[in-house]
Amino acid sequence: MTTHEGKVAFITGANRGIGYETANHLGELGITVILGVRDLGKGQEAASKFQALGIQSEAIPYDANQPDSAKSACNYFDQKFGKLDILVNNAGISIEPLFGSNNSSSVSQQVLHDTFQTNLFSVVALTQALLPLIKKAPAGRIVNLSSILASQTLHSMPNSPIDPAKAFAYNASKSALNAYTIHLAQELRDTPIKVNSAHPGWVKTELGGPNAPMEVADSYKTSVRLATLDESGPNGGFFHEGDALPW
Repeated sequence: MTTHEGKVAFITGANRGIGYETANHLGELGITVILGVRDLGKGQEAASKFQALGIQSEAIPYDANQPDSAKSACNYFDQKFGKLDILVNNAGISIEPLFGSNNSSSVSQQVLHDTFQTNLFSVVALTQALLPLIKKAPAGRIVNLSSILASQTLHSMPNSPIDPAKAFAYNASKSALNAYTIHLAQELRDTPIKVNSAHPGWVKTELGGPNAPMEVADSYKTSVRLATLDESGPNGGFFHEGDALPW
């Protein structure tokens, strides 16, 4: 097949929140945005809104808890576009309250398993499935949506600014995701592909809660910046907007 000429981006969890805003602003740059969603009806509704704005967009089923989802997504991009330029691993969950207590001695195996399944294992599976298509793009970009709560440096420092947020399963899953960013970036360092972790900010989403200082409308900035880096941009880093964060 003929490879699609324009850039194509796949954003998971993109029918609302940070993923929706990321897709919107990538679409405004002329990039075709494909929304990976659990609820296809809601995804198609979001894609229709983008289409009404002149953005090329479609929604496809993607569920981190379904083993066949990664393969299905890969088949879709292979058959329709022949490549993938941008992968934004945006979908994520927190089962525990993020703030108020340290649950390290009591967190259940089920919470650990379910959190790591969505926030790490499914990200690795999807990225591995799509990597052959990302390698076919001129300059692939992989963005892993992490969190400042993944920072071991900040958690362990005296008077830590993130000390009240000790939800172990969520924090550890995002720390592990950062480790994947470092390792994959190192493996791909001699290719045009760049892999980075993004802390979007503390955002007023369902996960971030109503007290978060950042509006959803501003939550796209870090992801879009890392998704559109030029060849001189960083690889294997952890960023909030233009600032590097400690691991």
